[in-house]
Parts: sequence; structure tokens; C-alpha cells
Amino acid sequence: MAHSKSRAADGKITYPPGVKEISSNISKEEMVRRLKMVVKTFMDMDQDSEEEKELYLNLALHLASDFFLKHPDKDVRLLVACCLADIFRIYAPEAPYTSPDKLKLVKFHNYFEYIFLNIAWVKSYNICFELEDSNEIFTQLYRTLFQVIKYVPHIHFSLSFLTPLFLSLCPPFLSLCNLNKQAYDLAKALLKRTAQAIEPYITNFFNLVLMLGKTSVSDLSEHVFDLILELYNIDSHLLLSVLPQLEFKLKSNDNDERLQVVKLLAKMFGAKDSELAAQNKPLWQCYLGRFNDIHVPIRLECVKFASHCLMNHPDLAKDLTEFLKVRSHDPEEAIRHDVIVSIVTAAKKDLTLVNDALLNFVKERTLDKRWRVRKEAMMGLAQIYKKYSLQGEGGKEAANQISWIKDKLLHIYYQNSIDDRLLVERIFAQYMVPHNLETTERMKCLYYLYATLDTNAVKALNEMWKCQNMLRHHVKDLLDLVKQPKSDAGSKAVFAKVMVITRNLPDPGKAQDFVKKLAQVLDDDERIRNQLETLVSPACSCKQAQVCVRDITKKLGSPKQPSNPFLEMVKFLLERIAPVHIDTESISALVKQVNKSIDGTAEDDEEGVPTEQAIRAGLELLKVLSFTHPVSFHSAETFESLLGCLKMDDEKVAEAALQIFKNTGSKMEESFPHIKSVLLPVLQTKAKRGPPRQAKYAIHCIHAMFTHRDTHFAQIFEPLHKGLDLEDLDQLITPLTTLGHLALLAPEQFAAPLKSLVANFIVKDLLMSDRIPGKKTTKLWVPDDEVSSETLAKIQGIKLMVRWLLGVKNTLSKSGNSTLRMLTAILHSDGDLTEQGKMGKPDMSRLRLAAACALLKLAQEPCYHEIITLEQYQLCALVINDECYQVRQGFAQKLHKGLCRLRLPLEYLAVFALCAKDPVKERRAHARQCLVKNITIRREYLKQHAAVSEKLFSLLPEYVVPYAIHLLVHDPDYIKVQDIEQLKDIKESLWFILEIIMSKNENNSHAFIRKMVENIKQTKDAQAPTDAKINEKLYTVCDVAMNIIISKSTTYSLESPKDPVLPTRYFTKPDKNFSNTKNYLPPEMKSFFTPGKPKAANVLGAVNKPLASAGKPIQSKASRMETASNEDSTSNPSSPQLSLTCPPAPLSQTCL
Repeated sequence: MAHSKSRAADGKITYPPGVKEISSNISKEEMVRRLKMVVKTFMDMDQDSEEEKELYLNLALHLASDFFLKHPDKDVRLLVACCLADIFRIYAPEAPYTSPDKLKLVKFHNYFEYIFLNIAWVKSYNICFELEDSNEIFTQLYRTLFQVIKYVPHIHFSLSFLTPLFLSLCPPFLSLCNLNKQAYDLAKALLKRTAQAIEPYITNFFNLVLMLGKTSVSDLSEHVFDLILELYNIDSHLLLSVLPQLEFKLKSNDNDERLQVVKLLAKMFGAKDSELAAQNKPLWQCYLGRFNDIHVPIRLECVKFASHCLMNHPDLAKDLTEFLKVRSHDPEEAIRHDVIVSIVTAAKKDLTLVNDALLNFVKERTLDKRWRVRKEAMMGLAQIYKKYSLQGEGGKEAANQISWIKDKLLHIYYQNSIDDRLLVERIFAQYMVPHNLETTERMKCLYYLYATLDTNAVKALNEMWKCQNMLRHHVKDLLDLVKQPKSDAGSKAVFAKVMVITRNLPDPGKAQDFVKKLAQVLDDDERIRNQLETLVSPACSCKQAQVCVRDITKKLGSPKQPSNPFLEMVKFLLERIAPVHIDTESISALVKQVNKSIDGTAEDDEEGVPTEQAIRAGLELLKVLSFTHPVSFHSAETFESLLGCLKMDDEKVAEAALQIFKNTGSKMEESFPHIKSVLLPVLQTKAKRGPPRQAKYAIHCIHAMFTHRDTHFAQIFEPLHKGLDLEDLDQLITPLTTLGHLALLAPEQFAAPLKSLVANFIVKDLLMSDRIPGKKTTKLWVPDDEVSSETLAKIQGIKLMVRWLLGVKNTLSKSGNSTLRMLTAILHSDGDLTEQGKMGKPDMSRLRLAAACALLKLAQEPCYHEIITLEQYQLCALVINDECYQVRQGFAQKLHKGLCRLRLPLEYLAVFALCAKDPVKERRAHARQCLVKNITIRREYLKQHAAVSEKLFSLLPEYVVPYAIHLLVHDPDYIKVQDIEQLKDIKESLWFILEIIMSKNENNSHAFIRKMVENIKQTKDAQAPTDAKINEKLYTVCDVAMNIIISKSTTYSLESPKDPVLPTRYFTKPDKNFSNTKNYLPPEMKSFFTPGKPKAANVLGAVNKPLASAGKPIQSKASRMETASNEDSTSNPSSPQLSLTCPPAPLSQTCL
């Protein structure tokens, strides 16, 4: 180096070969040419070329002179800068320039990558640390670096170092600079390598912006949250001191500021590899608190974040669960909706990401008050079910975890909303049993689905098929009406049918106009009419249905009108009536699937269904489909398979097969004579010696399928009639069952022998004698298999009498009256007709229930209802307060069923008022829902049949009030007229009915009820018009009713819409000269009438749910009812066998 210095001292400049002297005396062009040759020389040199370094040292010093550095031509300056960059590289680590002014020259050249590349290779800038103003140099260096990489216009830097660095990271500026990746990568690398040193400066920057609000410190202030996210993604340690500031910002009073922080933290917590929640638990807990923020957008943002968090951080699901639970009940519809979306999105990605509690939130929202939320919840569950149960993703464990979904979705079919019901139908067709599956696969899917559904889901699915079938028949009727010649009567019939169809579509108000338009289209367009006729034809196949639907929608659609409400309505209608699942081929495939289970070749174990359960369910499924698609069963293969089922030992399977034959075999004689010849002997054998239920169905099969039924009946009746033997009671039950159904179906054919049979054998020999002493027990009920054969025979004897009377259906007053007396005698004697004390309590309970149900059966026929006395009616009504739980339950079931079908007269609805005294809470709740259901059915029927005003007295729910008042007057528990406790019971019983009736004040019904009670008070009890005590009871009960009406209504005093008509069997005609204004209530009763509106009646309550286990409240003194039955499991109120969960029969199929 000493030699170098001597060389520098002599001042002689050596130029590379071929390069002449470079001075101010040459032209600019020549100078540029010579400098380029110098640049090439320095570029080719390396640090090891000691001789060349010494040779060109004076040239290096010459090029650093002010003449070159400040030359007016930029090309000259650039070439010189390139030379200097190489000089620094070549002479490193020694500095060729010792003067500070020379060292500062580099910062002026800020344009080209080459210069900086050379500087970076050999760390040339390390020499700047020796300078006093090194910070200024480095600040200018990095500003220059970022400006070289990307040019950001109109930015005024106020922070010397961080601002240019952050500008390269901040997304808004990256966007402005076309996402210059090189600048971003440079800044990122710089921050990573200097994290520890630069962290205090970053903390100070954010402290100024976030905590002190000094937005003027940088143009980045408005993008501070974007910047924080970028810094966190680069290195979370850079923000260790900044995160507490975010916690402070989460509690800001500024809604927008809190929202920005929530959005930022959602990205930081939700990022895939983020450990922020574990590292900073206070911040995580503070963030979770924002789920309960008062500002709706913030809660919405938190809920949206949940899905990302669940997917990327399953370990945080537990923390999120409680907050999502609260938000699933948020008053804002959008938030409840997004809770479902978040949970379902995570579940669809991986079911293990969501726990059962989260899925239950979605389940709850299927009953949300808003349709949008309900729809999202139902569709979400359907998609989860299809993925993990139907397609098997996630294995058996996942399928078992969500096995409840199929039941829940079908339970929604109990909802009153047509939108819910239509969506369930769509979900079933697309997600539960996809209609686009190949026939065999589709039927296998349906087979195992049906086998694993719970009882209520099965009933809902059955009801769905029935409703679709009924709508199909309505459309078929409309087509028939359209084809008839024009007339006024025809137009009215078409309108009536349009109204019926409208009620089966969403938004009936708009749908009415569309269905009218459809009727007109059908009248005008023969092609569409023919397509629709094919679609509703019983023989339509699934493939034909798809073609018909496509052609009809294509014909009605218009490319010029993309949004077509009329077409949408037609699609809804076609969707409901098109047979997309069931046709002849499908039934054949389903029967083969059942046969596989019978043969043991099916995949029952793999599907998790016991073979016996699968076979039973398959036959039950076929039985239901035989009601809705009977024509699809018409194939020899199907009938032959059903014949095989009749020979199985499983009684339930054989019963179902018999019912299928009954529903589908109407044309068997002519179409399948070989099947008939084999089937008839089997049916005759079943009728004579089969189990009682099979004997019943065998008789009905013969009646439905064969033309010469009289001959076949005679062949069965004669041997059974002659062979009746009281000594062999076990063998008596089937003959009595068969004879009872023969009496119902062919009463005239066997009129004389039946009359003798009833009078002598049934009444005298069977019912009026006790042969076998009953078991002494304190139990009131025992399982079916423990009931004595004598009791079972007596029950069949009672049923035979009733079926015989129902068969003849005339005013055989002598036979009818004697039978009614016999039945009421059984009730009056608590089931022990002979009163010899030989019968056990369980047998007496069975006979009481049989007698009460027989009375209800007879009351459904007008000819027998007329001869049932008030005393007999009241005695029958008291069975609902029987001491045995199962008797109360079974009687309520029959009562509800008869009322739902509009078969029982209105006075029987009043019987439910007595349920207010039932000590079991679940029974009271169930009875209330039965009332709600029945009242709703009657109101709907009146709306749909406006022309039945002459039957208003027998249909209008408000007319149940006089019957309830009269029934309570004759309640045996009401003894002392003025007794407070007894009057409180009367009040509860009346309110039990009035609460539901008064929940809607349609057409000023409150005033109508008040007027009705006032009118009753002007009459006398027709049952005992001269009994002063009875009439005093009547007026007292009327006053109780009046006080309830006054306390619960604000419109009772208005004018009644019409004058009520009172039932003359129960009340005398009002005496116009008598004004009964006396108050019969004791003064102490006034405090028991609390004001308040009646609760809205919920039709979807306990009727659609199985009863929970009943408790044991204290038994009332006046009641003989038990709170919970005996020890036997079958008498446990927690497992009732009621079928009240099944929706009522459609009103168009009921009869008055």
C-alpha cells in the first residue's frame, strides 16, 4: 500500500489500453465513449488484481474530482458513478478516498441498480460508519433504495427512517405502486434482520399514532392498521409492545375505530399459523368481549371471523362456543344468519372442527322466527348430512355424530309455514335421498334412511308423501275440470279447485293469481295440458316426470323475461307433484332390497341397522307407499315377494304385507290370477287362526280384492261362529276379532247370527261372567303380555259389539241403547261389570279404557250420537281424569284423533277442560296442545269452506264454551257451590279452554263469548231444570267464566257480531221475563281473577314432541288420578305410545 501511495503522489494517470486522456478539452460525445471503455475495464477487474489496482489508482482519484461528479451531462455522471461503484468494490475493504467529502458522493447517484449491487457485494457502505453524519447518509441511502425500486409520487416524509420502510409494506401503497414485490421483499428482509434493534422505534411510532393520536407524524397514519398486520405477518416480535395498545383501542368509544381494530385482530387471530391467542391471552379475551359489542357491524364482524378461527385454530372452538351461543340469539337477523354460516362453513370443511354445541346452535335456528335464518340453518344441516352421512366423508364416527340431522330436518315438516314444508321436501329430494341417483342406489338410500328415522320423523315423512299425493290429485281434478264444457258451475268448480291448490304454495295471496293463470294456460295449450296429465298419472315414471317438468317449464319460460314469478310458482307446484322418487321400477328395487335383508345378503350391518329392524322398516315403508303409489306395486315380482313376507314368523312384517295387499290389490283378480289363487287360502288361514291383527287385515284384504267376497266370508264365518268356546279363552281372541270385522264389512249377510251372537255369547256368557280370578296387585297397569286372556277376550267382545253397530248404521235403538248401557255400566263399575271383586286392577283399567273408546267410536256416527244421554256423555268424559295414567293417555289419544278428523261432535272438545286437574304437568301440556290443534283445524276448515254456515254451530270453536260450562257443572268434584277451592278448580278448567279460544279475537269473538255466557245465565240446566242446586251451580260457573272474560279481554263489552245459539239438549230456552243479574260468586273469588292478555296459542308445542318423564306432584284430594303409574316400565309416562305427534288428516279428506 506504501507503494500505492507513492504512485498516487507522483500524480501520473494511467488509462486502460486504447483509452486516451479524459479531460475537459474533449467533446461530450468523445468523453462518453472513453468513459464506457473505462467502465468496461473496471467491471472486468477483481479485488485480487493488485498490479492493476496500483496502476489505476490515480485514475480512480481523477474520476472522483468535481469536474466529473458535477458534470452537466447526466450520461457522464452516470458512467462515472458506475466506475466509482466498481472502484469501491475493487479496493474494499480499504477506502480509495480518504476525504469525507469524497465519501458522501455516493448518495447523489440514485438511479440504477448496478451501483447498489456493487456496493452490496462488498459491503462498501461500512466505511460510512466512520463518518460523523452517518445516520443522515443511511437515511438518505434507504430512501434512495426504495425510490429506486419503486417510485411513489406526492409523498412528503416526516419520519427520517421508518416512513420509507413502511411505505414498502403498506397494502394501499403497494397497490399504488402496482405491488412492487422487490420493494416489499427488501423491506421485509431488512426488518427481519434488524428486528431487535428496530423494535423500540416501531413501538414509538405506533405510540404516537395510536395512543397520542398524532396523525401528522406520517402519511401512513390513516393506514396504521394495515401496517400493523403486515408487520405482524413479517415478525410478530416487532409488535410485542404495540399489542397492548390494540387492547386499549378495542375499548375505544369510537365505533368505527373499534370496528377497524376488530377487523385487524380477526385477521391476526384467524391467520393459519397465528399463535397470538395463546401468546397474548388478555388481548384474546378482550377481543372475545367484542362479540357482545353494542355496535351491530362489530358483532357481525366477530361472527364472520368465527369460521376462519374454527378452521385454522380448532383449539379455540371452546372459547368461541359460548359467545356464538349468545349471538345465535342476537336480535339482529343478519348476525343470527352469519352465526349459522360460520359454523356450517367450518363443519363442511371438517366436521371435527365444530363441537356438538355449535351444531346445536344451527339446530335451534331451524325454528327461528325469520325465514331467511331458518332456511340457512336447514340448508346448512342438509349439506352437512349429505357430505358426512350420505357420501361417507369422515367415516362412521362422523356419520354417527350427525345422525340426528335427518330426524331434525323432517321434524320441521310439522311447522305450519308452507315455506318450511316446501324446503323440507326439497331437502329430502336433493340431500337426504337425492333423486338423481340410480334407481337401485336411490332405493337403498331410502330403505336405510327410513329404518333409522325416529318415530316422529317417520310420521313427518309419511305425511309429506300424503300431502304431495293429495296435491297431485287436486291438479288432476283441475285438469278434468278444465276439459269439461264451459259453464257457470264449471267455472265455480275450477275456482274452488284453484283455491285448494293455492293453499299448498308459498305466498297464497300471489299464488292465487298465478294458479288462475295456469288454469287458463291449461285450457288454451293442449300440449302443456297433456304433459301435466302425464305427470300426475299414477303410471308416470321418474324419468318421464323429469322430461315433463323440463318441457313444461321450457314452454312457459321466456328468454326475454329472466325474472318470471309465474314460472317460479309453476316450478314450485311441479316440484311438489312430480314423482321423482317412486315409480314401478323403484318399488321393484325396494322390494329386492327387502328380500336381500330377508335372505341375509344385504349390507344391514355395514349400515348399522339390525336385519330385523331393516325388514320391518322396509315393509312399513312399502305400506306407506302403497297408499300414495298403489299402481307402482302392480307387478308379479312385487306381489310374489309380498307373498313370501306373509309366511314369515315376524308378525309386524306379515301385518304390513297384508296392508299392502289391501291397498294395492284391487285389480289382482283380473291382472294376476295366479297370485290370487295362492293368496286367498293364505288370507283365509290368517283370518281363522292367525294373530288378531293379521286376522283383521286378512278380512279387509278379501273385502278389497275379491268380487265373490260373500262366498269367501261365509267360508270363514260359519266355522268360527260354531267353534266359539269359552273354555279355551286363548283361542277365542282371533275368532272374535275376525267376526267383529265381518260384522263391520258384511252386517246384512250375517244379520241374524250376529244379533244372537252379541246378545247371548258376548253379553251374557263373556262380559257378564268372570271365570278366572285376577291377580291381586296394587298396580293399575301391566304390559300387554301380562294381561289375562279373559280380559283380552272381553275387550274383543266389546269391540265386536261396536263394529256390529257401526256396520248396520241405523237407529236400532234397542240394540244401540242396550250397548250404550252396557258400556256405561262398565265405566260406572270401574271396569268390574259383575262387581264380584274377582278382577284385578290392571284388568279393570283395560276394560274401562275399552268401554270409553267404544263410546267415542259410537259417538262419531250421528245415529248413535243422538241416543247417547248426557249422563253417558259425562261419565265417558270423566275417563280423562281416570286414576290410571295409561287410561287417561289412551282415552286422550282416541279423543284427539276423532276430533281432528271432525268426526266427534263439538261437545267432546269440552272434555279437554277436565285435563286442567291432571296432576302430571306433561299430560296437561299435551292436552293443551291437543286443544290448540283441534281449534286450529276447525278455524281453518271454516275459512276454506265458507258455505258451511248452516253447520257453524257444530264447527265454530267458540261454541265449545256452553258445553264446557255444562260439563263442569256436573263434575263430581264440584260438590259445594260456594267452596273456594272447588271454584278455583272450576276457574282453572274454564281458563284451560278459554285461554286458547281467546288468544285470537277474530270477528269480535270475545264479545260473542260474553254474550253466550250471559244467555246461559238466563236459562236453566235442561238435564235437571227443577233442581235448584244444579241451576245455582250453573249460574256460579257462568259467573266464573264471565270474570275470566272480563279480566282477560278489553273488547268483551262491544256488540256481539251475532246472537249465539245454545244447545237445547243442555239448556232450556231463555226466559224473556227473567233477568238473572245476581252475582253468585263469593267475594273472596275476585282476587283470583288476574288481568292480562291470553297467551298466543302455539300449535307446534307438545303435540309434536314425545312427553318427558313425568314427575310426582302432590295428588289433589278430589282427584283419583295417579301422578305416575306403577313400577312396570310399560306404564312409565316417559314412554307414551300416543300418536298425537302425527299431523291430522288433511281437511279435504275428513267428513263431518
